[in-house]
Amino acid sequence: MSDPLADLSAAGVSLWLDDLSRQRLLSGNLAELIRTKHIVGVTTNPTIFQGALADGASYQQQVAELAAQGADVDDVVRAATTDDVRDACDLFRPIFDATNGVDGRVSIEVDPRLAHETAATVAQAQELAKIVDRPNVLIKIPATLAGLPAITAVLAEGISVNVTLIFSLDRYAAVIEAHQAGLEQAKANGHDLSKIHSVASFFVSRVDTEIDKRLNAIGSPEAKSLLGQAAIANARLAYQLFEEKYAGERWEALASSGANAQRPLWASTGVKDPAYDDTRYVVELVAPGTVNTAPEKTIDAVADHGVIRGDTIAGTYAAASATFSALEAIGIDLTDVYDVLETEGVEKFEKSWEELLETVSASLEKARAGS
Repeated sequence: MSDPLADLSAAGVSLWLDDLSRQRLLSGNLAELIRTKHIVGVTTNPTIFQGALADGASYQQQVAELAAQGADVDDVVRAATTDDVRDACDLFRPIFDATNGVDGRVSIEVDPRLAHETAATVAQAQELAKIVDRPNVLIKIPATLAGLPAITAVLAEGISVNVTLIFSLDRYAAVIEAHQAGLEQAKANGHDLSKIHSVASFFVSRVDTEIDKRLNAIGSPEAKSLLGQAAIANARLAYQLFEEKYAGERWEALASSGANAQRPLWASTGVKDPAYDDTRYVVELVAPGTVNTAPEKTIDAVADHGVIRGDTIAGTYAAASATFSALEAIGIDLTDVYDVLETEGVEKFEKSWEELLETVSASLEKARAGS
């Protein structure tokens, strides 16, 4: 029998689950996915935690105990999310050890309301790393303009980082600069570079969603012919940039000191448009040294009918560049596309965080009323 997920792993792609909840941990579901679906890591974000805590049964006892201790909403959110991440880190520890720290990773994101505040992001990243207290945690920091110096500062402290919400090649280049500068500072600070890992979460499907909307508004045959091409082309060009930037004298100096390259991570790989094949953002972005973090529905689709054809990025750069030339030629304002996507991404996570706080507040009030 064929096993597309095994083929994906063999092609050099680390498959991480884009979801975490206490129920997944307690039921053994996450452990089962590790055993049967080649899952070697987990990512979380404010929307994922909002969904997990909204299904509050698994958290009732902890909320009641914290309510009795006089905890406020922020205390409860911090305790619940970091406990889940710590437990997931422990579950993935054998993979972390077996891969020398490359995989077996669990991500937790700084409060999205801090996305435009550098110093506060750095402080919370340090706090989260200290609370979780596991070597395989990744602290997620958004690639906003304020996030870039925070990435450098957090890496300089020897903390491993997942950079999130990357949409454009220009911003990705700035993320790579922030990563390498952070490693240089970490080295100067006396940290062991071999222990510091990072991934750059390059968002995929949302690029097609936004650009397809604009192509349909143009409505010409030329515009229609470009539907569904932008996101994969964008990610492929990001991989080209990765290959270019993790070579040459600057990188070689870091690598000789034990530094690990920041791996490209394909995020937002669930298909938003039902007209598209539900495995496309996995099977079309296969290359060695990458991560794909996918929802369980997408992972199941790849397991069921995905066709892994080996490396699907090598040799595609000229065609990908031509796609973007064509998009610009018919009037797609790519700078505006990326600005919109970043703004919407931050706002979506802020909204989820506010909903999370409301959910926990209601649970706290209920717990106090029942005590």
